[in-house]
Amino acid sequence: MSCGLAVATVLMLANPDVVLAASLDPAMVPADLSGLNSEPLFVDIVSRSGRLKAVAEGWEASGAVHAPNFLTGREWLDFRTEATALSELDMQGHLILKSRESQGDMTCILRGLSEDMPKRIADMEAAGTPETRDLALSELVHLFDDNIAVITAPAQTFPE
Repeated sequence: MSCGLAVATVLMLANPDVVLAASLDPAMVPADLSGLNSEPLFVDIVSRSGRLKAVAEGWEASGAVHAPNFLTGREWLDFRTEATALSELDMQGHLILKSRESQGDMTCILRGLSEDMPKRIADMEAAGTPETRDLALSELVHLFDDNIAVITAPAQTFPE
């Protein structure tokens, strides 16, 4: 079994929102993705992103990320676990939208967010200076913000 399939299976068993989103008939979902922000999986992604963004912004404001042993403390380890779970949900969102043959950039954006989040977490942990740690944290905040924006933005139509 591939790692991706194993993760997908675990998420489906652990999160009923993933099962619900995957079970929707693609023919019943609008091609323009309107209303997506009311589906439980995507509501969960937005909620988690907002919570993680607020935590990271709090660290930015307080400078807590520069405390000795910050990256080995419970607060960071819990945050990393939650961010990793969010990354996996983004990938599930990508796979579900792809299975629906949805039009638009959201499918690709969710995949990109899923792939970038672990990299930014690794950047945080590899940062050797306060400046590089600040930059890595700032990039995480932007990912969380993008996660919220891509799902909650109203559907757009473009003139032909």
